[in-house]
Amino acid sequence: VKLVESGGGLVQPGGPLRLSCAGSGFIISAYAIRWTRQVPGKERELVANIDPTGRRKDYGDSVKGRFTVSRDNRENTVFLQMNSLKPEDTAVYYCGVPLYNYWGQGTQVTVSA
Repeated sequence: VKLVESGGGLVQPGGPLRLSCAGSGFIISAYAIRWTRQVPGKERELVANIDPTGRRKDYGDSVKGRFTVSRDNRENTVFLQMNSLKPEDTAVYYCGVPLYNYWGQGTQVTVSA
């Protein structure tokens, strides 16, 4: 049973990137999923939440209007579309099931020219 994040990498400021969070060994569609991010030495920061149906979403203040969370329950995957990326978005991004405080291993996003 695990969550696997993918899609991270190096992107220039202003560019887009899409992260994926795939469930393995369990049905991700039954759960609300949360994206968070963390920079070494700083507290983990909320990025986005999405409910099991995909109809209810909310975002951290620093990403509102730039990031969009979605899910494809047929694919057992949750996505994070990140647009207009800034250097301060550089972090390790994690997806998780907040109900069980269960998290993936994370994927590194680096925004730099």
